Amino acid sequence: MNITAWSALSPFGHTSADFAAGVRDRRPTAAPVLGEDGQQGCLVPGFEPRTVLGKKGTRDMNRVTALAVTSVGAVLDGSADGGAGGGSTDGWGTDDRGTDTGLDTALVLGTTTGSVQSMTDFTRSSLTGERPYDVEPGVIPNSVMNCAAAQCAIRHRIQGPNTTLAGGRAAALLGLLYARRLLRAHRARTVLCGAAEEYSHARTWLEARSRGGSAPVLLGEGAAVLRLVPAELPTSTPSLATVLAVHTRHAPPGCDPTEALHTTLIETLSRARVAAADVWSATSSGLEATEDDALDALFPRQARDRLPALGPLIGDTGAAASALQIATVLAAAGQAPGGPAVITSVDGQGLVAAAVLRLGKAH
Repeated sequence: MNITAWSALSPFGHTSADFAAGVRDRRPTAAPVLGEDGQQGCLVPGFEPRTVLGKKGTRDMNRVTALAVTSVGAVLDGSADGGAGGGSTDGWGTDDRGTDTGLDTALVLGTTTGSVQSMTDFTRSSLTGERPYDVEPGVIPNSVMNCAAAQCAIRHRIQGPNTTLAGGRAAALLGLLYARRLLRAHRARTVLCGAAEEYSHARTWLEARSRGGSAPVLLGEGAAVLRLVPAELPTSTPSLATVLAVHTRHAPPGCDPTEALHTTLIETLSRARVAAADVWSATSSGLEATEDDALDALFPRQARDRLPALGPLIGDTGAAASALQIATVLAAAGQAPGGPAVITSVDGQGLVAAAVLRLGKAH
């Protein structure tokens, strides 16, 4: 399974070029959040759904949906610097932008719980209104978890399988596994796979209390989307990377997450037939010390330092974290064509995951 295009919408900026520059410069993005007393956050700068997407259909659109719709649009339009607009060489299943859509293009979108802000706003309106059903009907679709994926399909005319995966930080890695199954079963010839997460007051409140309030939580937001095609399918767009292996494991309470991730890494490398000594880069999310412990035990310092961990730079981007980690690897693809890259993810609910990519040539 090859990656032929990508897009990233991040606290570094609106384009993948902004993302690549931010990663290259290792630029921190934390800044005071307007309206949140003393709260620091990493928001996509100047991102307003109605400004970016226009007024049609965006009056009640929540932020995570707008992030996802914009990022999917970027990978379809070819505005992503990582490459786009190629599609199948037979010209089958393309829209008027020359990109793959239609019945044979699937969308797999990762999330944590959808828009927490929309859910809490809707629940509050039902509890505080004169009657429980005195709610705004227009916001109901925004309160369900698959709203973002559905809006992406509607606005970009993607008619193939449409899937929402609630996988937290590892959502994009779970998405790679799901995309591979779709391609192997011939349910799609192209899969757009990614994840999105929004910054909101409700998410900040929940995250601070679910972590025990021991330390300030630096949250971020963003979205990233990959275009995936079968490795054997000829395309006019060169492959940016090949997904060699993805493996996940559940580390229940009481289990050592470092040991669980170490075992997961060994299994992933074995499936990819890659030796740890040959890995060009090995990058964690930068959000859990257990990830760094597991990676440090396997890979040399040179491989560990080649690419930055995103957590300290753009905060905890939730479901978008692993998608943006993959984008970090793709942004650096031209530095080591043919080199294997490892990324890891550990979610607070006990899910650990690892993936091995083989880098291709950058556009």
